[in-house]
Amino acid sequence: MTTRTVGAGHGWKWIVQGVNVGRANPRAVYGAAAVVALLALVPNVLQAVLQIAFRLEPETQIMVIGATSLVSIILYPLLIGGVLRVIDAVEHGRPAAPGDVFSTFTGGQAGRFIGFGVLMGALYIVTFYALVSAFGEGVLDWYMDVLSISQEMSTESAPASPPEMPMPPAGIGPLMALGIFFGVYYATVYAVGLGQVALGGRPVMQAFTDGLGGALRNVLPVIVAAAIAMAGGFALMLAFAMVVTIITVVASLVHPALAALLVLPLYLVLLLVLYIVMFGAMYAIWRDVCGPQDAVDRTAPGNDGGAGHDGSRIEL
Repeated sequence: MTTRTVGAGHGWKWIVQGVNVGRANPRAVYGAAAVVALLALVPNVLQAVLQIAFRLEPETQIMVIGATSLVSIILYPLLIGGVLRVIDAVEHGRPAAPGDVFSTFTGGQAGRFIGFGVLMGALYIVTFYALVSAFGEGVLDWYMDVLSISQEMSTESAPASPPEMPMPPAGIGPLMALGIFFGVYYATVYAVGLGQVALGGRPVMQAFTDGLGGALRNVLPVIVAAAIAMAGGFALMLAFAMVVTIITVVASLVHPALAALLVLPLYLVLLLVLYIVMFGAMYAIWRDVCGPQDAVDRTAPGNDGGAGHDGSRIEL
């Protein structure tokens, strides 16, 4: 199985197909995405509980974040691979249910998913270390200072006037730019490679090389998709912030706790929407770059096969 090169316009189609994903069986696709979204909240909740209960020092917080990240590296490929299988089943008209997201944990398949996750995790760590070593002089110290100030302000004995935040080091600009570049590239590698493991039946190293090559061969549509996703994400977050502000101001007139009670469901819905679009876009990227050719043909404009929608427009 070889990778394909697609046109820049596919970047738009990937985002649109991410929005349209699961229309044939929303219970299965949205339910599977909801399972992963809720499980993804567990590390954040755990960190918050530990911080509230033990008032962790910044160094300890970093250790907790590192530990939960290692667990995520192992579990997320299994869960995301399960979602991709649910989407693939729906796109091909096969029966699917939200619980199928756990199909990757059985049948002796888990090793390939974990292996791919560990390989990608190692790539992230090596790249992060290289970038920080080359461009991030003083960044870690600055981050620890900001973390300490944030923790100090969250305590009951916080000073009346907040202390002055330290200025970021000079190298943070290039570091962030390179971080975004590698983040987008590795996200594409992850989508293609994990799709190969979950749907293409490829061994770990072959799936990894397919991801590296497929992402490189499709730089233009990846840039288009990333630009649209960033612009759309910014607009969505801005609208969400405005809605939350209005709800908070109005609800606080009744009781401060009412605001949190009303905002939390909105946050969970927003999180679910982002996960659904992300998983749908991941599947579309894999299908166009590495999937069977007949599946690509079915999603071409003017063809009513597959999920039964035009991949170039959003269906409401």
